[in-house]
Amino acid sequence: MGVCDAIRHNAPVGKPNAMSAPHLPKLSGINPPIPVSTQTSVPPPDVPGSLLQDRLAGWVSELTTLQELTESLARTSTLDSALHELLGAGAALVGARRGLLVLEPGDAGGPSRTVGLGLTHAELGHIETVPRRATAHGRFLDGLPDTGGPQASPDILGDPGLDPRSREVALRLGYAACYAQPLTTPAAGRLGVAVWLYDEPAEPLERQRHLVGLYGRHASQHLVRLLELERARADAAVIREELLPARLPPVPGVRLAVRHRTTPRGGGDWYDALPLPDNALGLSVGSVNGSGPSALAAVGRLRAALRAYAVLEGEDPVAVLSDLELLVRLTADPAGSATALYAYCEPGHRTILLAGAGHAPPLVTGDLRTEFVETSLSAPLGMLSCWEAPSVEFSPLSGETVLLYTDGLLRRTGGPTDHAFARLRAAAAGVPRALRLDPGAVADHVLGAVLPGGPEREDGPEDVVVLAVRFD
Repeated sequence: MGVCDAIRHNAPVGKPNAMSAPHLPKLSGINPPIPVSTQTSVPPPDVPGSLLQDRLAGWVSELTTLQELTESLARTSTLDSALHELLGAGAALVGARRGLLVLEPGDAGGPSRTVGLGLTHAELGHIETVPRRATAHGRFLDGLPDTGGPQASPDILGDPGLDPRSREVALRLGYAACYAQPLTTPAAGRLGVAVWLYDEPAEPLERQRHLVGLYGRHASQHLVRLLELERARADAAVIREELLPARLPPVPGVRLAVRHRTTPRGGGDWYDALPLPDNALGLSVGSVNGSGPSALAAVGRLRAALRAYAVLEGEDPVAVLSDLELLVRLTADPAGSATALYAYCEPGHRTILLAGAGHAPPLVTGDLRTEFVETSLSAPLGMLSCWEAPSVEFSPLSGETVLLYTDGLLRRTGGPTDHAFARLRAAAAGVPRALRLDPGAVADHVLGAVLPGGPEREDGPEDVVVLAVRFD
């Protein structure tokens, strides 16, 4: 008999009072009536009403707790955070304080993860040394018979058929019982399994099993959505890496380094370094509107076209960008508009000739100066019926580093544009003298000083590219 059945069984004859009639919480995706174990069966009608009310209050409290846990899980937006949330909530429902969760999708599409609760990385490693066939979660992951549902091991050390390695690890880590809850959905199949560990021989009550089962089904659906998102991000990352140079070319007279930080969805910032005849070097950075697959496709088209134009007429940056502008207009590129900066560099003469289309100016930094290169104002590609802006030539000094960067570096500061430029200049001027010999160290210092949350923050709103060129 469930909660609703108990209410109906003990309902008074006649029309109930609307204010005093019991109401159960409505849970999203969860059916309120739950089966009750023999330990919590509804008493007969002659049981005092106060006891029945206490039982009903306990069931309502459990349902409310379940709702709160599912809402907390729904707020997680990354796979790792969801796994940790699921493991902790399940431990609360079954009365355990330690556990582990193994994510191993049955379609072999990855990703595979193992996270722990109250277990160190080394302790998780000890558990992984136990043969899979000797553990409840391993048998489920391997698809062995009779492993499709929850598995309780109430007295691990008292099991006469226990694998010797299982006994050794249990004694070493100090657990005596476990409860395994498979994570599956009808559509996706096997996702993984959560295991909770008890310090003493024990197993969850029937009502605890039912609650964690409800929670596990809801959690599995949430994990499927996050898995799809994680896989899409991984695919976008692979495509993005294929669209950018695998390595920067070695060119006498300069040393190159690049730092590329992307948004989870994959943005449209790009860079390139192309060796040209006579030991010259073509350098470019740029960005397209938007993010995701369409932005990545636009990046591939623009970068490939700019490379071709640089080979044909690389000594004239204005001609290179004019050709790129014409291509954008004639092909009706879905990027809509894009910014780009192209620089023709002759390291032997320490000269750079550059032109920009709606792009931020380079920054030159060294022991004697830190200043922005004065470039002419120009519209982004695709914004005008005809684009042309004069080029600018400048000569870096020996030992100076030129920073080419995308607008995302400025926008990630979160402040007005003039403040962002000032912050960038101050960061470059503050590079310690010992770090100035390495362009990569210069780029790392600038990113660490400019970006809120540090350069490794992965949830930033903008892509960032910093291409550092140090002249010997």
